[in-house]
Amino acid sequence: MIATHLGDFGADVIKVEHPSGDALRHTGFRKDGVPLWWKVGGRNKRSITLDIKRGPDVLKKLVKDADVLIESFRPGTLEKWGVGWEELSAINPRLIMVRVTGFGQTGPYRNRPGFGTLAEAMSGFAHITGEPQASPTLPPFGLADGVAAQYGAFATMFALYERDAKGSGKGQFIDLAIYEPLFALLGYQPTLYDQLGIVQGRTGNRSQNNAPRNTYKTRDGRWVALSASTPSIADRVLRLAGGDAFAADPRFATAAGRVAAIDEIDRVVGGWIAARDLTEVIRIFEEYEGAIAPVYDIAQIFEDPQYAERSDIIAVNDTELGSIKMQNVFPRLSRTPGKVRHTGPRVGEHNEEVYRELGLDADQIALLHEGNII
Repeated sequence: MIATHLGDFGADVIKVEHPSGDALRHTGFRKDGVPLWWKVGGRNKRSITLDIKRGPDVLKKLVKDADVLIESFRPGTLEKWGVGWEELSAINPRLIMVRVTGFGQTGPYRNRPGFGTLAEAMSGFAHITGEPQASPTLPPFGLADGVAAQYGAFATMFALYERDAKGSGKGQFIDLAIYEPLFALLGYQPTLYDQLGIVQGRTGNRSQNNAPRNTYKTRDGRWVALSASTPSIADRVLRLAGGDAFAADPRFATAAGRVAAIDEIDRVVGGWIAARDLTEVIRIFEEYEGAIAPVYDIAQIFEDPQYAERSDIIAVNDTELGSIKMQNVFPRLSRTPGKVRHTGPRVGEHNEEVYRELGLDADQIALLHEGNII
């Protein structure tokens, strides 16, 4: 997904796949045999096939003029094939090489197979997610992988900035362990434990820092999420739900005091919401400038005017499925916005095009096919 982000903003991305196809092509739901996840994950990429182990010289040709190479093999694999960092950077000293693994290029776990699920567990995320008396909760989507992709994309841009804008002219490699970006997002947990010995536990949808903060069910069976993370919003929500006298309770004057009284606050706020339908709850909260939002499923997202106004979901033409919808490119740049130019291509769809760009003729490309290298 690092390359997807770069491609969304105009990079010429060549996806090098094993002739059997990327694993994402074999994951998730299909329509008419066509993998849907790949259509999003492979967007804005040209697809070529290459068995790197059998054709390392072909990869060297690709790398010779490339700005960035992104790889996700276990540490030492490319070195074993003769196309590790030392070999490739010698061919192209300007190369930025992003090395994505579960646990990084160093450390006692470096050779372990690693996936996002393991990162969500080991980063501390799963331990603090879920209800207090229930089991740790893993996200139902690739959270750690997605966060790592964001970190990888901005690290790549910083490396390019240092090379080009600051003028060193030198490449470097980026060691990206999937568990580390998610760990970095978990706030001040290391400092809290270091200084006070506190191990954060699971609190469901509640916060240890602010109240009210929870999900609440409306009279018509919908759910809303509420956050009162500033004193002014907390005061407005408490006045709305419990009245002036309730909001003026000295226990609620600080965030710590409100957290200590969370059961009482949730009873009052939750009771007020439960007595009203969703549309009324949202309308009144908007009038009071309280921070609240409906809990959407994907069908409701498709119907929401905010998503529609900002074109958050776009229709893209696909050669196999016709028009398909997916997320737009975020964030939005005023002068050079990103764009979905095409969906994920077929396996090896751009073999002829790319290999001819490398200077190979028809006979050479045919030999690579015959040798099952591409």
